[in-house]
Amino acid sequence: MPPNDLDDHASVLREVREVRRLGLVRLRDARLPLLTRAAAGNAPQPGRPAPALVEHLLRAATARIEAGSLRTAAEYSLGLAQGTRDWPPADRRKRAAGVYGVSVERFRKHHEVLVLGEVAEQVLRIAAGAATGPAAGERPFAARHRTLHVRAGGTAGTVTLHVHPVDLLRDVDVVVSPANTYLALPEAYKSSVAAALRRAGARRGPAGDVVEDLVHDELRAWAARNGVSGRAVQPGTVAATGAGALERQGVRRIYHAAVAVPRAGTNDYDVLPADVTRAVARALALLAEESAGFTPPLRSVCLPLLGSGRGGLPYAVSLAALWAAVEAELARGAGWDIHLVVRGGVAAALVERLMTTGGGP
Repeated sequence: MPPNDLDDHASVLREVREVRRLGLVRLRDARLPLLTRAAAGNAPQPGRPAPALVEHLLRAATARIEAGSLRTAAEYSLGLAQGTRDWPPADRRKRAAGVYGVSVERFRKHHEVLVLGEVAEQVLRIAAGAATGPAAGERPFAARHRTLHVRAGGTAGTVTLHVHPVDLLRDVDVVVSPANTYLALPEAYKSSVAAALRRAGARRGPAGDVVEDLVHDELRAWAARNGVSGRAVQPGTVAATGAGALERQGVRRIYHAAVAVPRAGTNDYDVLPADVTRAVARALALLAEESAGFTPPLRSVCLPLLGSGRGGLPYAVSLAALWAAVEAELARGAGWDIHLVVRGGVAAALVERLMTTGGGP
């Protein structure tokens, strides 16, 4: 984009609002000269069709927004959230309004302007090649899947690093999801890993409404079977459930790792690195127990940086804690296919640096 376009936030915002109105499935019908030029100038594959490049640009811009209500509302507004790309604009706006707990009309007049304005701001930063804001240091359109060469117990191996929302995972047998010690899932509209998996695992009707909250219901059934309904389990406990609708993406199991201990009288949690290590060790042991019972056997497992969200653990501390369990498993010769998933470029760069410098964090 030429310099005179880089400061034209209002024009970019108008085009972002047009995408919200039309939706991703009708991008070919939209006239989006600024978004198209910005997308083409930063494209990983310049030969791709313009609608695909614009969608890629919008996903990258939204991913740069700090995790929370603003980013979640942006994903719903533009149809970027899992399963919403073909939703009518009114349904997407209604769901985005629900993120803030306001009426649709209030959201349209106030919140939506702020939400889409932030997306436009991130588009301009990508177009300018800026490295500021929440994604400082992120390489725009960097590879979303990276193979890291590591060493565990003196043996060389590989770990696949995914840099995207957890609900976009495909063909990974097991995903480990952080949970609190009451095994109570967050509301589906939240922006956490557990909420994203709950949302993606739900079965929906033709209008996008939830017909069955599959992951939530199965986790409650697990708690009832094990006599822990309504009370806390020990930190490090892992509860296994099916993946619900995520099975269509090749995800077959979700292991809910109880690592977050609610702090009395607050909305905060305490997470100890030792509990993360115990939970990951238990998840890998559970994988070994369950593997042969599936056809084909379970072989791959994906781990987020447990405790690094509301739990407050720094990325490096979480990585070191989970890697201690993974390294012990790999060092004894286990042949699991290990994956890590992070949402943004800052976390990805740190993981890549720590994992490939000296063999591990």
